[in-house]
Amino acid sequence: MELVINNCYGGFSLSDAGIARYLELKGMKLNDGFYDRDIPRDDPILIQVFKELGDVANGFAADLKIVEIPDGVGWEIEEYDGNEWVAEVHRTWS
Repeated sequence: MELVINNCYGGFSLSDAGIARYLELKGMKLNDGFYDRDIPRDDPILIQVFKELGDVANGFAADLKIVEIPDGVGWEIEEYDGNEWVAEVHRTWS
């Protein structure tokens, strides 16, 4: 499975070109309800956009990359100051 994460401090975001291509492939139009940070990171269209555009897809203060994890693994994105990594979901109690 492939996921897109931000690989630097700053935070996940797409460039204007990345957003335009994403919306084009989704058959959507830009409106006030769209926010690139709400895109699921395993969205096949997001992955396609990054593969097509490469670094051109990077938004402000972003350095996106694809991370591959085994299929079927429960995952979540963790971050510190916008620098992200993928962690396997586990159980916690308090």
